[in-house]
Amino acid sequence: MNEQQFIAALKEKGIELTDNQITQFKKYFELLVEWNEKMNLTAITDLEGVYLKHFYDSISASFYFDFTKVESICDVGAGAGFPSLPIKICFPHLHVTIVDSLNKRITFLNHLSEELQLENVQFVHARAEEFGQNVKYREQFEVVTARAVARLSVLSELCIPLAKQGGYFVALKAAAGPEELKDAKKAITTLGAKLKEEFSYLLPVEESERTLYVFDKIKQTPKKYPRKPGVPNKTPIQ
Repeated sequence: MNEQQFIAALKEKGIELTDNQITQFKKYFELLVEWNEKMNLTAITDLEGVYLKHFYDSISASFYFDFTKVESICDVGAGAGFPSLPIKICFPHLHVTIVDSLNKRITFLNHLSEELQLENVQFVHARAEEFGQNVKYREQFEVVTARAVARLSVLSELCIPLAKQGGYFVALKAAAGPEELKDAKKAITTLGAKLKEEFSYLLPVEESERTLYVFDKIKQTPKKYPRKPGVPNKTPIQ
């Protein structure tokens, strides 16, 4: 998917990019490739791959979830900024907080946001488990999202505590989604959420399967979650 195909594909979905937004994506690609030589940000570095598998794939969440109706979004383990920063470029009103456990990636994100002149973004260096116990962030966000960071049973424990009551957890998963959902049922209920909607679709060009889950945060998360760093991964709530 080259730049023109990317612009056209988004237009088909009702997202018309301005010249400034097109330039922001171009710069994003250039900086990603440049910094990737210094640190491991992505295995995908060709233009067509980045525009399809990072930019378009991230933004595809907005075809099913209406980001115009929310303001605060937290992205857990975003790495090089996916999915929240491509979404932020398309929906500039969003206030985005990214948490990542690797300081090098936070340095990249700070530089990237300056270069792209993104406003209302903050990048926090922390383990997601500790971040979720921090009163400054816990249950503060209208939307919490993550893309393919861990299995859904683990991801739920890292993300759901951050969503405010009445907010949402939006998970972007690949083909294994339905199986993961089955395993995550207990975790989702325990943490105070319930499945609102699920969408299955194909990423264009390569036709790979994607699943998007939207969970409603219906009640407060019990104080003991998230547990200590490493515990959710070793012993998920099941």
